[in-house]
Amino acid sequence: MRISLTAFLAACGCMAGPVLAGGIAVPEDLRPGVVRYALATGDAPDAVRMIGAMNGEEAPLLRARAWLDSGHRQQGLEELRRIADSDTYRAKASMLLGRASLEQADSQQAARWFGLAARYGFGEDKQEALYHLADFQRQAGAPEKAGKILSGMEAGYWAAVGYGNLASDYAQQDTNPARALVALRVALAMTEADQESDRQEDLRNRLLARAGYLAYQNGEYDKAIGFLEKVALDSPVTPLALYFHGLALAERGNHRAAMQSWHRAKKFPLAYAGVADAWIGMGRGYDLAGYLGQAGEAYLAANAAYESERVTLRKLKQQIREKGAYGALVKGAQTSDLEWFLADSRTMQQPRQAYLMDFLDTPSAQIAVARVARLERLDHRLSQEQSNLEVLLSELDHREKGGSADQGELRQLRAEGNALGDQVERLLEKATGAEQKRRLAEMDRILGDADSALTAVSHAGSASGGVGARLKALLSEIAGYRERVSALRATAESRLDELALAYVDDQDQRMVYAYDKTEQQIAHLYEYLALENLQETSQ
Repeated sequence: MRISLTAFLAACGCMAGPVLAGGIAVPEDLRPGVVRYALATGDAPDAVRMIGAMNGEEAPLLRARAWLDSGHRQQGLEELRRIADSDTYRAKASMLLGRASLEQADSQQAARWFGLAARYGFGEDKQEALYHLADFQRQAGAPEKAGKILSGMEAGYWAAVGYGNLASDYAQQDTNPARALVALRVALAMTEADQESDRQEDLRNRLLARAGYLAYQNGEYDKAIGFLEKVALDSPVTPLALYFHGLALAERGNHRAAMQSWHRAKKFPLAYAGVADAWIGMGRGYDLAGYLGQAGEAYLAANAAYESERVTLRKLKQQIREKGAYGALVKGAQTSDLEWFLADSRTMQQPRQAYLMDFLDTPSAQIAVARVARLERLDHRLSQEQSNLEVLLSELDHREKGGSADQGELRQLRAEGNALGDQVERLLEKATGAEQKRRLAEMDRILGDADSALTAVSHAGSASGGVGARLKALLSEIAGYRERVSALRATAESRLDELALAYVDDQDQRMVYAYDKTEQQIAHLYEYLALENLQETSQ
């Protein structure tokens, strides 16, 4: 079996410079970009491979982020503190330290670091830091101070979230929702400046639904209808918005339009808030319109839907116990089997996807799922490394038994490399521009590394015994790491299972409560019909 030359040289320690998992040597000027990409895609091992050989102003910050993402929290925090005491990337380091303090529920330290980030930072980082400072004031019961900080922020996502939170506090404190509605209007205006369209759309829909609900509660039905009609029809809050839209229309006496809104909400899975109430609303709509027979049928249909949903929940609960929550709920909700042109239109209609989205609406569930996913990726990465080393060890065993590399081919490759090196040296003597000289010098260095690598391969047969022992030691280490990862993953999955089972139980109780409500409506309807019959008989 053939293996890549760079993979073999990396294992032997013969390659100059860091090597990616795929066996590619990374030039020095590209290493920061490779680390940024690895961190952005959640590939901490590749980032850690690069950090020791990085230079430049950004290197310490990237090194700290790589340590944090790879689980070396203390090393990462120490590096960030050193950066925060310097003049380079001070704001970014303070921002990361603030987030780390927030994760540890240390609000005092978090406020200190966010204050530095707000003072020295700019752009998105500064706005996020100001948002956290305002939220600390809000949580401390000082909405005026929070509002003062928010008023000094730039329009965008973080200011919109801050005003949305402020509106929630106003709604709880005030009997009149005027202040809350003003804060929500400001938040809606702030969302217009957000450049991330998906994030902007999601927040806007949630703010509109909240504003519509507050206006409905205050008896401002036309205003509520105006807010709710602006909610997109493919949002997780769409069913709830449709339900309150129907209630507002019903209060205006337009029962037909109200039932149309509830009928549209019924098409969504019962996992979404507002759908179960929309089923009841259909019966109530028929009742108010004077169609008592259709009202009874609507209530019975609602009960049948609730019973069917309880069966679905029982099956989901059983699958969670058998496969775990990550396999049954998270992976089971993936839509990779859908055709691309159906993914957007059908995703919202899938019950399991709906339950997953609702489950992930809480921070604890997000943290639990992210932890299991991260450990799964780490185990997969370790498995790949183990497989690569096993292949390499097999190749070494093959060479020890007489299957060494073709020396004639190696000599030819070295001769070709030397010829190219001579050409590069002649071009380097004639080069005039600084950039041209730099590129030619880099080519000369690469050719020199290649010649050293080919020399190492030609002598690999005699040195394979030591390399083989080293590979076996690495395999043993990887096996130990995989055992630790397996134990950590079992603990993380157990915690996720507990959260998921509790969530499914809550959903089941919600269906029971909705079923009881329809039973009461049916009982009231039968009682009314019985009284009507008695009156007709007495006459």
